[in-house]
Amino acid sequence: MIKPDRIVTTTCPYCGVGCNLQLHVKDEHIFKVTSPFDSPVNHGNLCVKGRFGYDYVYHPKRVTTPMIRKTLQKAGERTQAFDLSEWRETTWDEALNYVADRLVEIYKRDGSDAMAVYACAKATNEDNYLLQKMYRAIFRTNNVDHCTRLCHAGSVVALQQATGSSAMSNTASQVIQNDVFIVTGSNTSENHPIIALQMKEAVRQHGAKMIIIDPRRIELVDFAEMWLPLKPGTNVPVFSAMAHVIVKEDLVNQEFIQNRTEGFNDFIESLDKFTPEYAEEISGVPAEDIRKAARMYATANKAAIYWGMGISQLSHGTASALALINLAFLTGHIGREGTGLNPLRGQNNVQGASDMGCMPFHYPGYMRVDDPNNRAKWEKAWNIEAGGLNLKLGLTTTEILSHAHEGGIRALYIMGENPMMSEPNLNETRKHMQQLEFLVAQDIFMNESGAFADVFLPATPFAEKDGTFSNTDRRVQRVRAAHAPRGQARVDWQIICDLAQRLESKLEVDSAYWKYSNPEEILREMGNVNSDYAGITYERIDKVGLIYPVPDMTHPGTPTLFKESFPRGRGKFHPLDYIPAKEEPSDEYPFILTTGRVLEHWHGGSMTRNSVLNEAYPEARVEMHPADAEIHGIRNGDPVKVMSRRGEVILRATVTEKTSVGVVFIPFHFAEAAANLLTNDVLDPQAKIPEFKACAVQVFPARKKDLPNPDAILQRGRY
Repeated sequence: MIKPDRIVTTTCPYCGVGCNLQLHVKDEHIFKVTSPFDSPVNHGNLCVKGRFGYDYVYHPKRVTTPMIRKTLQKAGERTQAFDLSEWRETTWDEALNYVADRLVEIYKRDGSDAMAVYACAKATNEDNYLLQKMYRAIFRTNNVDHCTRLCHAGSVVALQQATGSSAMSNTASQVIQNDVFIVTGSNTSENHPIIALQMKEAVRQHGAKMIIIDPRRIELVDFAEMWLPLKPGTNVPVFSAMAHVIVKEDLVNQEFIQNRTEGFNDFIESLDKFTPEYAEEISGVPAEDIRKAARMYATANKAAIYWGMGISQLSHGTASALALINLAFLTGHIGREGTGLNPLRGQNNVQGASDMGCMPFHYPGYMRVDDPNNRAKWEKAWNIEAGGLNLKLGLTTTEILSHAHEGGIRALYIMGENPMMSEPNLNETRKHMQQLEFLVAQDIFMNESGAFADVFLPATPFAEKDGTFSNTDRRVQRVRAAHAPRGQARVDWQIICDLAQRLESKLEVDSAYWKYSNPEEILREMGNVNSDYAGITYERIDKVGLIYPVPDMTHPGTPTLFKESFPRGRGKFHPLDYIPAKEEPSDEYPFILTTGRVLEHWHGGSMTRNSVLNEAYPEARVEMHPADAEIHGIRNGDPVKVMSRRGEVILRATVTEKTSVGVVFIPFHFAEAAANLLTNDVLDPQAKIPEFKACAVQVFPARKKDLPNPDAILQRGRY
């Protein structure tokens, strides 16, 4: 048995659960991962990614030296360069000076509107805070965003509108206290496996009743009291029909509505058309099942709703989330332990990156950038002249690239994200990437987006940095380095500080502070203005973390929000209409495509597909119902072509009753069969989130000319 030199406690770099890890290190190499049994988050449990998906840190194709493209890229002619022979290695000084020179050149010529940055939900709070600070304080732009725009933006906007807050109201572990809970738009067993374990325990050990509302027969259906298999994109009719039942059968919580909410009468009028029969006609869910689910949720003593991106990733994602919020307000199932509205965040630090202000509309702490009072607070914190920060709302992730043209965005800085995998309609995204004048990639691998860049700055993964992550529970936890960075790679916040000082020198300004000695100084600077983090120090979160808001140094944290009031005062009901998904099935494209994750992989695959996990799930698959497969002459394992109005992919079929008739599913981790070549780039008008979860496609058996190499779809095909 190998005896470790040391065991380092840290936080998992994958999903939003935020499991505690123990990294066993021998000779500067992690050889095993375990978890402490006293962890309040995961109680010693880990999923396959947390336990085995760490070896990407040592992958031979990881980039650990700064690089500059050998060929000067011009707007409109930009190409991808995966082959490292097309790059030249360089020093940090040359790389950062080159980046600073080009960014300053473009900023001086075209101004703030030409500058944009993608922050990173995989990076620490400290990394993200400094990146948005650099762009706001130096380039005076709010063109700052990250992948929340592509996952839970609809949830964020809806919660802000209805409650004044945008995070989970309770903690995932409180599911044990539920009498009834709804899981919708979330394949929790594969996307948040440790939370799924707690959900199963709530059912098996505590007698809770679970209602699954999802187009696919996910694993949790086996533990559920009810499964409502709705058609993708029909969330609003189903949830509004449940509200209709609750009102018609007088199951509302009148005391809560009267004392804690507003807009009830207008909302009631909007429900008239949303009968269960109307919802059945649209969604396919039987009217009596809708009635039964509504009664079960409304009459429970403690009920909660947990949802994922099947709710938010729609052109009406905000409305879908508002429909869930209306249910909680009707019944008073919010503001108490074992109740609540709980969007399950996808990436390890997407909550934290949002808290840190990595969005075009908000400073840290969700302070609107167009409010002069908020501007004044951050001008003081950053030593910027009065009126110096920009009041103009910035562009979102989805808008930044579509504005990549002359007179629009000219320079883009990408930290740890991969829009060439995560954006919808990737053929169009490619055209936008080609139009950029200057592109910087700060990452650990050369991914599909970094291959377009002019400069590559090698950063560090979670195992080589210190800082904090904020999980889906709002729990702020420590991240600790297991060993020094590989090669010349540097920690993200140090790269940003070094670059920021060069930028200020070239612009002949000396405003914001960039000389931090450790990441805790960065968090404390942010917490001095953002009261949610005011009482959080590294010492206080050394063991188990704290759940914000933590307004002072003696505050114990706030696991349950809204016990007495909402941040906006009263919770607001929102009348809703049914707006269908933008693409309905047709004779030409008869299937609805929905996308998501699988257990073994995560996000764009840059971590898991460079780890041993890629051996466990090596290729993309399209799931298809047996009835559909029989009609189209497709057998399990057959290569097929999936086409939409935007693109096509070739991959193998998995024939399974896990999906519904007329619905196919493709995971979005595989560059060689990228689901987002097919997805629709139409946006939710409020949240600006794309419609990843519903578009029309056709599925054919692949012909030989489509697949010249029969094993091609088994090849990794990335780097």
